[in-house]
Amino acid sequence: MTTRIRPQSAAALLALSMLTPLAFAEPDLSATDALAATMAGKLRLIDIRTPDEWRQTGVAPGVARADFYRGPEALEQSILELVGGDRTAPIALICRTGNRTTQAQKFLQSRGFTQVYNIREGMAGSAAGPGWLRRGLPVESCMNC
Repeated sequence: MTTRIRPQSAAALLALSMLTPLAFAEPDLSATDALAATMAGKLRLIDIRTPDEWRQTGVAPGVARADFYRGPEALEQSILELVGGDRTAPIALICRTGNRTTQAQKFLQSRGFTQVYNIREGMAGSAAGPGWLRRGLPVESCMNC
């Protein structure tokens, strides 16, 4: 039996083979998959939006919060506290539209975090998908954030 590789697959394999040790994978999760994995206890969901944003839309149930705009070192420290210092703990980052999570994911990977997932569609939606809110996924009020 002969296995044929589609041109798209070949291009993907070529791109993967060209990665250097300093190039990090960018694993993504949909909002739905992130909710399921969080509820199953397979990863820690971390919302890196601002307190104003948390109050405006609410937050996912059981989410941890770490304000991205406090700076990279503060973000790293907050996340280390949330995972008990375990840089191998699986975490998923969510923001409004996936821009901050992309930056934070790369930064955390450069600091030795090995399982950082990005919910690129974010809470509000983006080109990556409709987002947590438009998917109708659960949120909790966060008036005291």
